[in-house]
Amino acid sequence: MTGLDGKRIVIAGGATGIGAATAERLAADGAAVVVGDINLEGAQQTAERIVKAGGTASAVAFDLSDEASVQGLFDQAVTALGGVDGLYNVGADLSPSLVSNDVDLLGMDPAVWRRTFEVNLLGYALTCRSVIPLLLERGGGVIVNTSSGAVGAGEPTRPAYAASKAGVNALTRHIASRWGKEGIRCNAVAPGLVMTEGVRAANDERLEKYALSIARSPRLGLPGDLGNVVAFLFSDDAEWINGQVWAIDGGMSLHD
Repeated sequence: MTGLDGKRIVIAGGATGIGAATAERLAADGAAVVVGDINLEGAQQTAERIVKAGGTASAVAFDLSDEASVQGLFDQAVTALGGVDGLYNVGADLSPSLVSNDVDLLGMDPAVWRRTFEVNLLGYALTCRSVIPLLLERGGGVIVNTSSGAVGAGEPTRPAYAASKAGVNALTRHIASRWGKEGIRCNAVAPGLVMTEGVRAANDERLEKYALSIARSPRLGLPGDLGNVVAFLFSDDAEWINGQVWAIDGGMSLHD
């Protein structure tokens, strides 16, 4: 892919899973990455793998739910890289205590909804607000957000999670519409079931069997599948793609 060599990209949530795989893919294509995560040890491990492979990377501890911490991530990225050309938002609070209490509306805990929106949606809005001025300074840039197939699945549980990701879709389209003419491209990827470390640890055979049964592909997703698509969206090859939400789910959902 063209145009990634020398690009400076912040990964907001790159300690493990999709974020780590994407950071490694972008670095392999020549981008310099700052790996931000609340899990600093994991972010450092991702950065170390990249450097060991000959790439450029550094790790920064930050909290998506904290406004000052989000701004600090970009301040440190500018110091380390001299500027920022792109942002990949992939962080989310998927802690078992939060996800297991995201039940149907009659049993809802408002605290679960508040925390989910604070991280998964407001956190993305904060990172985008911090990066947009940096992108405008250089005449444009790229933002990729992580949505979810849960938005259109209509699940009987996880309404807070699905609603937060629907908000990410709206945020993505807002940014593309407001700043697209000024050179900013903003798109989103909506993964299906991806076999990250967390999914494997949960070992939910029922969920995995169901996901595979409705997919049109013969396997479930891997973190690198998302990394490949996100790298394309950051590349110059995707220059005419803006304001889109792409389902990356092995055909679990079908769209016009």
